[in-house]
Amino acid sequence: MTLAVDTSALAAIFKGEPDASAWIDLLIRLSASSALVATDVVWAETASLFPNLETLQNRMDDLGIGYDPMGEESAFLAGQSFLAYRRAGGPREHLIPDFLIAAHAQRQADGLVTADRGYIRKYFRRLRLHAI
Repeated sequence: MTLAVDTSALAAIFKGEPDASAWIDLLIRLSASSALVATDVVWAETASLFPNLETLQNRMDDLGIGYDPMGEESAFLAGQSFLAYRRAGGPREHLIPDFLIAAHAQRQADGLVTADRGYIRKYFRRLRLHAI
């Protein structure tokens, strides 16, 4: 089994937010039975927290998270889901990267480790979510 990890969990860990240890504990527990991956969008968003690629790679390795680029089907699903969101009157509160991350997890993984803000459950109903 493969689980994708969202930027929300990684940012909490790497910024040392109050819930960082809970996210680390969840990742440790999940990694016992699943490979952990981050798509290129998450990798890019997380890169802003580090001075160089080597440090980012080392920290991701420390957490046991591999790099998993997005495929064409995932990108298409993201675009279609974002379109449905906007047509339903969704505000620009969530942008296409949020949908890219969720679509990658639905198409290329078996779930997503995330702090869902509601839109994922609505637009990616088949996606299994893991949160603290």
